Amino acid sequence: MNPYVLATLLSSLGLGTTLTFASSHWLLAWMGLEINTLAIIPLMAQHHHPRAVEATTKYFLTQATAAAMIMFASTTNAWITGEWDMNNMSNPIASTMIITALALKIGLAPMHFWMPEVLQGLDLLTGLILSTWQKLAPFALIIQTAQAVDPVLLTALGVMSTLVGGWGGLNQTQLRKILAYSSIAHMGWMIIILQYAPQLTLVALGTYIFMTSAAFLTLKTSSATKINTLSMVWSKSPILTTTTALVLLSLGGLPPLTGFMPKWLILQELAKQNLPATATIMALAALLSLYFYLRLCYAMTLTISPNTINSVTPWRTQTTQSSLPLTLSTTIALGLLPMTPAILMLAT
Repeated sequence: MNPYVLATLLSSLGLGTTLTFASSHWLLAWMGLEINTLAIIPLMAQHHHPRAVEATTKYFLTQATAAAMIMFASTTNAWITGEWDMNNMSNPIASTMIITALALKIGLAPMHFWMPEVLQGLDLLTGLILSTWQKLAPFALIIQTAQAVDPVLLTALGVMSTLVGGWGGLNQTQLRKILAYSSIAHMGWMIIILQYAPQLTLVALGTYIFMTSAAFLTLKTSSATKINTLSMVWSKSPILTTTTALVLLSLGGLPPLTGFMPKWLILQELAKQNLPATATIMALAALLSLYFYLRLCYAMTLTISPNTINSVTPWRTQTTQSSLPLTLSTTIALGLLPMTPAILMLAT
């Protein structure tokens, strides 16, 4: 892609998200979301592969539907209350419609069906942008409108997303689909705690972004998109294999890695709010996700690939991509747990 075009698209992505962050008016927020969607579409379709075009079309249709729902709900709210302000969502039908549309935008269950299919059709870097940056603007709107939404709806979305994210990833062999289901499960953890402690949602979102970035950048470095390719990475770059296994366990939420911190704090807060049943379901759903992360770790570090392999052996060429983003995201994804008190102080 032409560097000038790429710079324009990436700056438009930044502009769309910033516009949504800064707005308290529904029309401006909607405009930011639209700029965001239109900026990532050329990045998704840049390879002109049928799968990429299909993924782009699916993404465009779902995002356009969600944007139309947001527009309709905010107009309904403005018609009833007489103002476009986000903080005045007094109409329950409009607020329910908006949270449903935003759930569709970020891929919460049961509006998650587009997410694995779209991510599977993209290259790893565009998939990384879709899994991290594209979640920020809708999440800003969800956090602002969450207090006006029925708590039962938020709890149902959160529990369903963690269960679907765990179940869906169990049977997958494609790494991008596994990371898509992982994303759905993490979104569920963020939504479930939103009504009780919004600062924990932000902590969970921050750690999720760093852990997912580390996972995607590792796969990009090793050019792996399927599980059987992972089993051959250890002979090419053993240190990267070790850190990847730890990053996957961090995504699963095992101590003493960073991923344990948000899960621990969220379960603690749910117990404080006298919701032991919800906390138990969330903890059990986390075990489902942990199973498929362990499956990837097993394929990477505990198996020697057979002599007759079904996939093409990768070339042992030096990668040209910068290793600094990978190093930084891996370090944060592995070693932030001792900083928990400081992070909580900053968040509150």
